[in-house]
Amino acid sequence: MLEKLKEIETRYLEIEKSLADPAQIANQQNLQNLAKSHAGLAPIVSKYTAYQKTAKEIEETSALLEQETDTEFIAFAKQELDALTEQKDDLETQLKILLIPKDANDEKNVIVEIRAGTGGEEASLFAGELFRMYSRYADQKGWKIELLNSNATGLKGFKEIIFSINGNRTYSQLKFEGGTHRVQRVPTTEASGRIHTSAVTVAVLPEAQEVDLKIDAEDLRIESFRSSGPGGQSVNTTDSAVRVTYIPTGLTVSCQDEKSQHKNRAKAMKILRSRLLEQMQAEQNAERAQTRRSMIGSGDRSEKIRTYNFPQSRVTDHRIGLSVYQLDVVLDGGIGTFIDALIDADQAEQLKNLSS
Repeated sequence: MLEKLKEIETRYLEIEKSLADPAQIANQQNLQNLAKSHAGLAPIVSKYTAYQKTAKEIEETSALLEQETDTEFIAFAKQELDALTEQKDDLETQLKILLIPKDANDEKNVIVEIRAGTGGEEASLFAGELFRMYSRYADQKGWKIELLNSNATGLKGFKEIIFSINGNRTYSQLKFEGGTHRVQRVPTTEASGRIHTSAVTVAVLPEAQEVDLKIDAEDLRIESFRSSGPGGQSVNTTDSAVRVTYIPTGLTVSCQDEKSQHKNRAKAMKILRSRLLEQMQAEQNAERAQTRRSMIGSGDRSEKIRTYNFPQSRVTDHRIGLSVYQLDVVLDGGIGTFIDALIDADQAEQLKNLSS
């Protein structure tokens, strides 16, 4: 680790020297790339500098202890040495975390797809509750939500709802939400009071930009059709809905929420790009995905990740064995406890892999 840190420090100083070179001003693109690299390395170099300083203080204090005979001073120096050693261990842990390979998607915005699974109307109702949960969490974080497409039911539920969340490092915090969310409760339509189990699937995709992958126009088939389902005045009256098919794979995306065909097409392309990027990265990172699957799951929608038990007011994340008995708080957007715990578990797993 120390060799790696030394290399990073050397690279950081080289970039700093290049940034001060007047010749770089002529190449703005290169200057921006250098500045970005410099900013990315700065936190590691700062911690490494503090680590080196602490290590030197430990060395000096240990040398003093070997020479000193005053009992009172020795006791004081030992306390100081213990504190410095603890500080060094803490800095070492922080450095290891900083050296964990970064997920290239962590800085991206996300597209979330929620679909009702087993459970009929009850599953559709819970899909709507999960949408509200993520919306409330996004509000708390100051993130912006944009509805991309939905297929609503008559009872305020959704067979499917797709939306984007834009904000600071949204993918880094929501990427572990993908999978099957199970709900256990007595449906309002159940006269006998029996508890039913329903399921809703969630997919969290990093939002792809046009620069992330090139899609040739000839590989697309774009069709318009009439909107359907419960809605406002324009539903079933104009061919504003859009279906985009990526011909090489047959992947199809439909959008109908907007009255404008142009807006529906733009939203469909946003979803299509993100799904294609996810497929491409899944193929490229099969080994990495297997490592993640061992601890916090694959993000595959077939994998049961969390249960929301209404009779017990309990929410349990099965990947890390964490249960919270505040279901109403969680559904009101209080999912930060789970998100933080999953991020910590992923870091711990990666640290273990780095050490092995």
